[in-house]
Amino acid sequence: MKQTSHADTATDAAMPLRPPQDLRARLIGPATLLLIVASFWSLDLQWGEFLQADAFAKMGEFIGGFFPPTTDPDFLARLGVAALETIAMSFLGTVIAAVVALAFAVIAAGAPGQRPLRRAVKTLTRLVLNALRSIPELVWAALLVIAAGLGPFPGTLALAAHTVGVLGRLFADSLENLPREPSDALAQNGASGFSVFAYATLPLALPQLMSYVLYRWENNIRAATVLGVVGAGGLGQLLYYHLSLFHMEQAASVVLAMLFLVGLVDLISFKARQRLTR
Repeated sequence: MKQTSHADTATDAAMPLRPPQDLRARLIGPATLLLIVASFWSLDLQWGEFLQADAFAKMGEFIGGFFPPTTDPDFLARLGVAALETIAMSFLGTVIAAVVALAFAVIAAGAPGQRPLRRAVKTLTRLVLNALRSIPELVWAALLVIAAGLGPFPGTLALAAHTVGVLGRLFADSLENLPREPSDALAQNGASGFSVFAYATLPLALPQLMSYVLYRWENNIRAATVLGVVGAGGLGQLLYYHLSLFHMEQAASVVLAMLFLVGLVDLISFKARQRLTR
């Protein structure tokens, strides 16, 4: 009996103790469900009117007006120009944002044990990045159209402004999570700060940074197609113009061009990110 008791004691000591379940973790599920129910109740959704036969008939009539999409050569030529404009807006806005975001990220990233002034600058930089990404692209475009006029230029700046905030935060987190041994080795051998960043930090982080840039380019293609609502050029402006005049066939062609463009850019970006992260 004494031997059995001793074995049981050894077994119990070997088994890890299960930590008590956190009360907050148990409350997350019910609180989320309560929030969903409250949101439906507070919105006062008119489901009865939406599901009426008359509503379905009106929707069918509206959707039927999109068919068949127009194939007029002159309109398709305008559509091609608008598609190229959208690609240029998204690509240039993403490139500008990536360069600016990298500069912000170098300041916003930092190792533990920094001096108070350096920590204050880091905190201020992250606040700026938070402010940039908290304002949607459509709001940026509305503000910049007032300052720079109609066309793709304010749309490009709007995409860049929002994307700087997003990429700056992602870049800073990536730089902070890198292993420090290569950069410390160069610094201890007398390399300058720029050399340490160029030959140790950046090469390690570059695949992840490029993956983030390509992913944001995908998002900016989608965003660029709706910036035309405020006159920022591209396919969005063409779609808004024809919808406002109830030219449904032309609007259908624009929507199809948008779907094709987004799918093409998604495929290119996906293949490129696969190669970078392989």
